[in-house]
Order: sequence, then C-alpha cells, then structure tokens
Amino acid sequence: MSDYERIAEAISFIVSRVNSQPTLQEIARHLHLSPFHFQRLFSRWAGVTPKRFLQVLTLERAKQLLSESKPLLEVSDSLGLSSGSRLYDHFVHLEAVTPGEYKRGGVGLAIEYGVHDTPFGKAFVAITDRGICHFAFLECAKIDAHLTGLLKKWPHAAVHENRQRTLAVIKVMFGGEKKLDRPISLYVSGTNFQINVWKALLQIAPATVASYSQVAAAIGHPSSARAVGLAVGANPVAFLIPCHRIIRQNGKLGGYHWGETRKQAIHAWESARYE
Repeated sequence: MSDYERIAEAISFIVSRVNSQPTLQEIARHLHLSPFHFQRLFSRWAGVTPKRFLQVLTLERAKQLLSESKPLLEVSDSLGLSSGSRLYDHFVHLEAVTPGEYKRGGVGLAIEYGVHDTPFGKAFVAITDRGICHFAFLECAKIDAHLTGLLKKWPHAAVHENRQRTLAVIKVMFGGEKKLDRPISLYVSGTNFQINVWKALLQIAPATVASYSQVAAAIGHPSSARAVGLAVGANPVAFLIPCHRIIRQNGKLGGYHWGETRKQAIHAWESARYE
C-alpha cells in the first residue's frame, strides 16, 4: 500500500467521523499503525498534523473561506482572463487549440506521455511542444482509457511514451520548485465557454475556494452556474487547472471527478503550503 493509499484511508475515516473528532489513537488504530508512526507519516505527506487536517475539513471553515474570497470578477478585471495567472509560485499559461488545429486532428503534432507517482496517487500526463494537453489521476494504474482518448482526439498525432520528459512536468507540479525560467504552458481543446471557465479557475489562488456561481459571474454568464459545473467536470488538466477549488455555495465540497477523498487530500496539502 502506497503512502497516498494509507493517507486516503485515513482521510476517509476522518471525514466519516468529523463530527465526533476522532483522536490520533483512533485513526492510527484503524490503519493498524502506532500513533507515532501514523502522525509521522501523515505530517510528512500533508505537511500538517492530523489535528490540523481535521480543522481543514470542517464545513464552517469552508464557509468562511467562501465568504472571504475575493470575487473572481474583480480578479479577472485586474489580470484579464486571457493573461497568465499566478499559481503555485509560478505562472501558468493556457493556450486554446484553434478550430483549424482541431480539424487537422494533430497532423505534425507529437504527444509524449508517462505515468508517475504523485502525492495523490499515480497520474497520467501527456505533453506537446506547446504545453501539457492532459493530466489525470489514475485508478488501479490503468492508462488505456486516457491513451484511447488522446488517439481519438488527435488521430493523426505521433503519440509515444517518454517518462523522462514527463517526469520533469511532475517535478514542477509537485516538487516545490519556486523559480522557473518560463511559464508552465497548457495546450487544451474545448468550446469557448469551457476555455473561459478554465481560465477563470486559474484565478483562484491556492488554499482558497470559489463557488460555481462566482465563476459564472466572472465569465459574464451569472445565470449559468450549472453549465459552469459541466465545464469544470470536463477539465482536461487536473490539478493545474484547479477545479478542486470549486465548492458549493453552502460550503460543501461537492463532487470531484477524481473522488471526494482526493479533493479533501488536495485541499489539506495546499492549505499546509499556502496558508
């Protein structure tokens, strides 16, 4: 069992008993670990103690974050939805695939992919010379569905594995590098509405949250919160386009394509590093 699998099990246990505030001894017993070893494992992974993580999980904390969040419309006005956005102490630039490029189906495009361990389990990443085009967390280390999706979207592209090159992307995403000589580029395909939603998500700072309605207002469609939810669910680059920072207006985390436990884990991990 990997560290993330142990942490995920601990998080599920904590979440299911958050109202009773389980003790360190109770959580450790559930994982068949000593309290000392569990606390050391959890703190090494999350950067916070299990007790602090319990505080991160509370609904009241989520409501407070939501009430204190700066409206994305203000952020968008100051930065511009087409601009690069500050994220993880470096810049992320999102470039949309043009209709002509999409129609050509990847003619002349090279896509390299790899599967790597991350703090949240194994992940599949695919990159082009233009930027990251796909990032997804894996269940049971299966990549067939993601490869099939790439080949369907880019039938004429040259697709091959290159773990050495994709590992560099993983190190930037999760390794804590603070200074880069160029922006992290994303090269993604979507409708104009989806692209605007994904750009709005890039305005949400780490360890903060926004609601679906706030994102809808930021892109000029205040009555389209449901459509925003669909666009969030279609996010092709998990984590870097931070759909995990979207929560419901009532303060609940809501659904997440990669599982609510993983969403809880990412929130705790970010809170430990950016609060």
